[in-house]
Amino acid sequence: MSLSPAEPQAALVDLTTAKGRVFAMLDMDGDGVASRHDYFVRIERATEATGRKDDDPLVIAARATGERAWAAMDANGDGVMTFDEYAAWVDAEKFDTLCQYALGALFDLADADQDGALTRSEFTMLRQALGNRADNAEAAFDALDADGDGRVGRHEYLASIRAYVTGEDSPMGDALY
Repeated sequence: MSLSPAEPQAALVDLTTAKGRVFAMLDMDGDGVASRHDYFVRIERATEATGRKDDDPLVIAARATGERAWAAMDANGDGVMTFDEYAAWVDAEKFDTLCQYALGALFDLADADQDGALTRSEFTMLRQALGNRADNAEAAFDALDADGDGRVGRHEYLASIRAYVTGEDSPMGDALY
């Protein structure tokens, strides 16, 4: 079955670039486009993995910030985002005004004791819920845990993702995705 001109078409994604790796993680079902379902299943998986209920304020916050981020990413409202749309959209300003809040809300879901830091097990659970590769969780955690205290702070986590997505030096860069 061929796609009509109005349907989004999957582009080849270069998995050696930061944007390509992030997009591949967002495309949870691997069909070449990040759909609304792909985006929100990440929140649902994090909610389930943490054992939180739908009425938990952290779940409500994660869904609300997710809605704002998705609305901006899916500017034409067709329910999907192609790699080309994502690559043209994402930048430092978008990270600072939208993405950091959506990612921060997911971080908060995983932070069981709400101390602003994730343990190795919380970090690994969050990575898996978000669709990151499981085989490099240890390396990603170690790259972020610069002081070796066995915890990754919210600020370090978000700053490293921002740096990676915007092409700056990121302590966990390749290890994260």
